[in-house]
Amino acid sequence: MEDFNIWVFLGLTVVLFGGCAFMMGQAIAETWRPMWQNIPYGLLLAGGNHFLDAALFKGSWTSITHYLLDAGVIIAISLFAYRVVLVRKMYTQYPWLYEPDGLMNWKDKKTASN
Repeated sequence: MEDFNIWVFLGLTVVLFGGCAFMMGQAIAETWRPMWQNIPYGLLLAGGNHFLDAALFKGSWTSITHYLLDAGVIIAISLFAYRVVLVRKMYTQYPWLYEPDGLMNWKDKKTASN
């Protein structure tokens, strides 16, 4: 990884494509699609990231480690966004069943017993 540039990685992968990955995770969760769909879409998004890195910033076209690092970051961001939106949807759409339990989880509502 001799041609790795931390500023290109932070700017292009984390900020630009990370924002796209966040929106992708939100869209997948908003339409109630399964979590695994973040992975193939994330790999495609990482392909675009790898292309721009190589074309604009003289990155290596054949570096599989750069692509896998970018894909891992992009997929992690999209999975985080997916979970946050899914949790919000669960307790807003089913308020009689669930209540929020932090940012990443929901819990069953306690029913009043006699």
